[in-house]
Amino acid sequence: MKATVVATFFGVFLTCTYTAKEVTKKTKKAKLYVPQIDCDVKAGKIINPEFIAKCPPGCQDVKYRVYGTDIYASFSSVCNAAIHSGIIDNTGGKVLVQKVAGHSGYRGSFSNGVRSLSLPRWRESFLVSEGKPRKGVTYPSTLEYSSSKSMAVKSEPKKTEQDLKGTKSADTANTSGKASDQGDTVYKEYQTTLVPTPATQTATTTPTPTTTTTDPSTTVPQPTTTPAATRTTAAPAKIRPGLHRVRDMGSSSVHPAYASVVAAAARQVQAAQGRGQNTAFRSTSTFANNRNILRHNTGAQRQEPVATFQRAASSPVHLAMEIDSWKPGLSIFDTGFSSKEELNPKPLESISQGNQNCKVDLSFLMDGSWSIGKRRFQLQKRFLGNMAQALGIGSAGPLMGIVQYGDDPSTEFNLKTYVNSKDLRNAIEKIQQKGGLSNVGKALSFVNKNFFLDANGNRGGAPNVVVVMVDGWPTDRVEEASRLARESGINIFFVTVEAAAQSEKQNVIEPNFVDKAVCRTNGFYSLNVPSWFSLHKVVQPLVKRVCDTDQLACSKTCLNAADIGFVIDGSSSVGTGNFRTVLQFVANISKEFEISDTDTRIGAVQYTYEQRLEFSFDKYSTKQDVLNAIKRISYWSGGTSTGAAISYASEQLFSKSKPNKRKIMILITDGRSYDDVSVPAMAAHQNGVIAYSIGVAWAAPDELEAIASDPAKEHSFFVDEFDNLYRYVNQLIQNICTEFNSQPRN
Repeated sequence: MKATVVATFFGVFLTCTYTAKEVTKKTKKAKLYVPQIDCDVKAGKIINPEFIAKCPPGCQDVKYRVYGTDIYASFSSVCNAAIHSGIIDNTGGKVLVQKVAGHSGYRGSFSNGVRSLSLPRWRESFLVSEGKPRKGVTYPSTLEYSSSKSMAVKSEPKKTEQDLKGTKSADTANTSGKASDQGDTVYKEYQTTLVPTPATQTATTTPTPTTTTTDPSTTVPQPTTTPAATRTTAAPAKIRPGLHRVRDMGSSSVHPAYASVVAAAARQVQAAQGRGQNTAFRSTSTFANNRNILRHNTGAQRQEPVATFQRAASSPVHLAMEIDSWKPGLSIFDTGFSSKEELNPKPLESISQGNQNCKVDLSFLMDGSWSIGKRRFQLQKRFLGNMAQALGIGSAGPLMGIVQYGDDPSTEFNLKTYVNSKDLRNAIEKIQQKGGLSNVGKALSFVNKNFFLDANGNRGGAPNVVVVMVDGWPTDRVEEASRLARESGINIFFVTVEAAAQSEKQNVIEPNFVDKAVCRTNGFYSLNVPSWFSLHKVVQPLVKRVCDTDQLACSKTCLNAADIGFVIDGSSSVGTGNFRTVLQFVANISKEFEISDTDTRIGAVQYTYEQRLEFSFDKYSTKQDVLNAIKRISYWSGGTSTGAAISYASEQLFSKSKPNKRKIMILITDGRSYDDVSVPAMAAHQNGVIAYSIGVAWAAPDELEAIASDPAKEHSFFVDEFDNLYRYVNQLIQNICTEFNSQPRN
């Protein structure tokens, strides 16, 4: 009998050793699964800083817009940018994407059958290269999106919930919690306690876990299902439970190869000895989706540790842990997470609608320099708490985040961390002073590049506002950083406390720094307070100013603050085919602007001897409606009276323009006018109309210059044939934006 047992053990040992080697060999050969994205997916909507994605066929289309050359603005289509750069062609393929900082200008070009557009500036850029992994970089097999909408990421076919249950039931013996497949984006958290079962017979009930799947972009916490506890007749040994996060890819607290070996050996021994004595493992697993916990404390580094640890989804360490959770020698009690990064979600009851008459996204730059001192720092915190209360923080009203600056800036909490005034005030009380210098310029650059992002709660439709608190004066220059922030549409307010005395002004690095920084120099954007002890007096005046959205001039950019009227030559010399080309040119320009009844509006006039209003500024309030209306314009045919057309457009379009809009006329003609153009053009200029003239073929250069605003060379263009009109789309938009950004700030 003993010989039989020994032989059986020896055979099992050899079989298990071979099985373990084979499983390990297969594990080493596992390849990265590359997620597929759609043609319209923009780089800015993906949170991951670096990733590889697979583009489908058919992305070479003008509707998938691209901005830039070599370096692309982050709201470009990833796949069409890859085609433009020559990485892939229209058949699709793999692309490596790397996020980089925003640029002050993006140059459009025509390359590989794709025309990219120019852009004055954008807050984030990306690079594309061949879709091969870089050495030492771990890439995600699923992508995380920042949009509030559900973003479809194509992956391998998922098993049904019933299949998942069946798989887990079959794998109960090895306690590995194998997942259904690599493409599944379901995540679990295993709270595992390993306890040896006593030699006596044990009755064990293994729970069947229920898996809850959620959209990665959802921010509302999903219910966590906790299986019933394992029941046993013996008292468990006291072993500290460890938290181990794994992904549904076969990773768990015990490696699958060794778990199956142990289970098989146990069954063989039991059969040989005819006894029920064995050594097994009992585990209690808590399953939760780790992607969709509402993380109200994102960015706060001073929270007390709690039981469950979370790391920001875009963290490279987090991605590495998800892709390869088990590593040889890794203790199952070693979570790999620091309590410093703990996030403590708040209950849903704390969400408030807020003051709906003040919908702004607001960031306070808090002075944490040593010059302010501890007592005045406390007064500053009290002021910020009073501001939070007076604003009425809420999801449908103002949202507020805080960045503290000293030598370097850091985010205390972002826009989506707190959604009511009470929680926000409590968080402000816990802020600790950083110390250091008063580097305001550095802080403004940080906010411009990092704060107003979709991932941080930026809502897009709400004005971006920064309020800079300064004790005395900055220790670096603010002018350039402020200019870039203003061009991004950020409204900058300054609250200066205890400004430099006459004897101290020689120490100020940048005299008149407030006027160089704010959106307008008329006093609206700046408040000077003589003492920190009187700071409470400016709470209401400041609330009134930041909530006055009509006065927030910096929210207006070149793409959302104009009434653009197209004056289109429909004379006989144009012809039906060329007229359709002109309409395509008009549509290509229009689609680059942010169109709504409160943003840029589009109108159109067609002329021959006579004039016809195709549609007015208030006719259409969406981009798609405007593009459809342009497509429906029918060719008229007749003579060419350009002067009369300019007068007609002034009366029928621009006289009804809104006071806070820039009036822009874009006139396209292919020949000399039968009437005078200089007098009507001069009248339009005097009424504030900025005129651009585009001449084709037989257009008269002297008339084009007379129609155009000064300087004529920046407002007048000429092409030899209609098919070349597309070349001036980018240049025209760039000139419009350059002119907008150079306007006076008083």
